[in-house]
Amino acid sequence: MSKVITFGEIMLRLATPDYLRFSQSSTLSATFGGGEANVAVSLANYGVDVEFVTRLPKNDIAAACVGELRKYGVGIKNIVYGGERLGIYFLETGAVARPSKVVYDRAHSSISTIEKGMIDWEKVFEGATWFHLTGITPAISEGAAELSLEAAKTAKEMGLHVSCDLNYRKNLWKYGKRADEVMTELVKYVDTVIANEEDFQKSLGITASSDVESGSLDRNVYEGIAKKAMELYPNLKRVAITLRESKSADRNDWAACIYDGKEFYVSRKYEITDIVDRVGGGDSFSGGLIYGLLTYEKQSDALEYAVAASCLKHTISGDYNRVTVSEVTALMKGSGSGRVER
Repeated sequence: MSKVITFGEIMLRLATPDYLRFSQSSTLSATFGGGEANVAVSLANYGVDVEFVTRLPKNDIAAACVGELRKYGVGIKNIVYGGERLGIYFLETGAVARPSKVVYDRAHSSISTIEKGMIDWEKVFEGATWFHLTGITPAISEGAAELSLEAAKTAKEMGLHVSCDLNYRKNLWKYGKRADEVMTELVKYVDTVIANEEDFQKSLGITASSDVESGSLDRNVYEGIAKKAMELYPNLKRVAITLRESKSADRNDWAACIYDGKEFYVSRKYEITDIVDRVGGGDSFSGGLIYGLLTYEKQSDALEYAVAASCLKHTISGDYNRVTVSEVTALMKGSGSGRVER
């Protein structure tokens, strides 16, 4: 049976209700979320044996966070403790032409002061078959970047499949190193890379000929991007690229493509309107893709599962994708009318 390990930061999420702006709202909804934790919850929902590894402070807020992870069936036995605080992010949900806005308050968080040697990766990876991380964690601090690289190297040495969502966050790279300096080294130990066109540009220096700010994507360029990534990194087994066409804050077209060195496949496109919560959409794709690759023989089926899972996430408030395998497969088969199930 497959066992997946994810590693990264989980934060307290404080969001304004409905579509209120920060300046309007007198209340904030408190939940938890973070890229790699979101992937872990998705996989647990699908019945996969999964553990989330992070560093947390010893206080009641962190205890509540761990309790929520346990509630969803995510393993937490390899979480380490220390440091000052849990990171926080504030979310203002956008609408129509006004984009959503995220404000980070994660300086001096427990994981930002983590260092090499604080996690026994050989122990963590015992019995595991897959390791997932993102480009967010290496952006937090130099120590977190060094530990991410150490983890990827150890996972490869122990025979795990390593996946990485490049997940470029310009507001995080502030400790003196650029994303491309760090990520080009880390990707040498990755088997499956997941990214959008901006991630490739900022993290690996691989440019697309489309305008990433325009909201309109030319899919014809993505086979070239995938092939170039695999040429630069011969260790890669596949490249998955998400294709989001942003019409407005609450209306997106959503698809993805995948390339394994032989077959280039583009998924069905979903027109997503009246988006409830876009945050975590990419993480739900990663979780769906990992599950799909562990479950289906064809990478095309794995990709369709990932895109359908992520499409459903856009209808769910919060970071986590709280959907089941049967709900995802129903959408894959064309059941997207939203009719009441009785």
